[in-house]
Amino acid sequence: MKIPIVVVAYNRPRSLARLLNSLSRAKYPEQDVDLIISIDRGDNNRNVLEMANEFNWEHGVKKVEYQETNLGLRNHILKCGSVSIEYGAVIILEDDLFVSPNFYVFAEQALRFSTKEPSIGGISLYNHQLNVHTRDNFLATQDGYDNWYFQFASSWGQAWTKEQWIGFMKWYEHDPDIDSCQNVPSYVRSWSSKSWLKYNIAYLIEHNRYFLYPKIALTTNFSDAGTHVGNDSTIYQVPLDYGVEREYNFSQIYEAQALYDAFYENERLHNALNINQDELCTDLYGYKSSVEKRFVLTTKILDFQIIRSFGKSLKPHEDNVIQKVEGTEIFLYDTSVCKENSFKQDFERKTSYNFKQIPYKVVKTLFFKMSFAKMKRLKKKITQK
Repeated sequence: MKIPIVVVAYNRPRSLARLLNSLSRAKYPEQDVDLIISIDRGDNNRNVLEMANEFNWEHGVKKVEYQETNLGLRNHILKCGSVSIEYGAVIILEDDLFVSPNFYVFAEQALRFSTKEPSIGGISLYNHQLNVHTRDNFLATQDGYDNWYFQFASSWGQAWTKEQWIGFMKWYEHDPDIDSCQNVPSYVRSWSSKSWLKYNIAYLIEHNRYFLYPKIALTTNFSDAGTHVGNDSTIYQVPLDYGVEREYNFSQIYEAQALYDAFYENERLHNALNINQDELCTDLYGYKSSVEKRFVLTTKILDFQIIRSFGKSLKPHEDNVIQKVEGTEIFLYDTSVCKENSFKQDFERKTSYNFKQIPYKVVKTLFFKMSFAKMKRLKKKITQK
């Protein structure tokens, strides 16, 4: 499998120079790596094209492709992804990224590993540390492997095998309507028509596939001003892997404890709760809009019977459930038992005393949680009118 690097460029010469310099310093197991710099037509292409032509690539063949008509980011990425069909695989890097010296080593090993696992829909070189839906901090649980799985495609450094790309494109060519699909997070559905990423995410959800992500990032994002970003930002910057070159230890999906749905929710918590996976909805970020299963594990205040409750001290937060840390911040509900003021009743039943006897700190916490939940419901009603 010969894996080329495709750099997706547009109107950002400063960004392109930074990425190309980081690529030149990376490690490549073989000295035969094709570099394709694909430039979409724009207003500032003279500097970008000149920079691409002058860049000295010492690790293989360099090709510069200039799009005579403006494709837009969505069609440009889709065109670049099709390079995988010719080569058998491809690594895609947008021009506002910066790579770890180990990025190619990781990508090559991950792509080869993924050929044995049909549930892998692609490879990410980036590692999320922020929940993009809620802007909360995020950290994948540590399960002893160098990777984790996420039902969320990556656009900040990604790779596909030929088979993974063809699977996505066969689905995409049927012009899928994802706007009404509740399984796709509402934030993703709200992205503009310029986004290719929301389609790749919807494909993963519909076909129950995952991107393989690294525990330590191999790319980071400068979020320079461009198609989707109005101003430069460092909000998505993450630490990079600068360790020695090594063999990565990848988990297979069936054995991974770090397996997450598109809402950043761990899909393995049913094991810690001794509940059938099909009967549990995990919503620790409180972002999911509907409750469709018998048991719900959430930080929300709901009018159902509480079976168990947990604290929220450990990081990542799901470890509080796995390690059975007691508290009143995460609740396991049985939605088959609906009660009026069930939280108050259940708390009193479990503790054998009423709210007047509860410590002030606990009362304060619960008061703000319930007030916030009511405010959100009221806002939702108002905005729907």
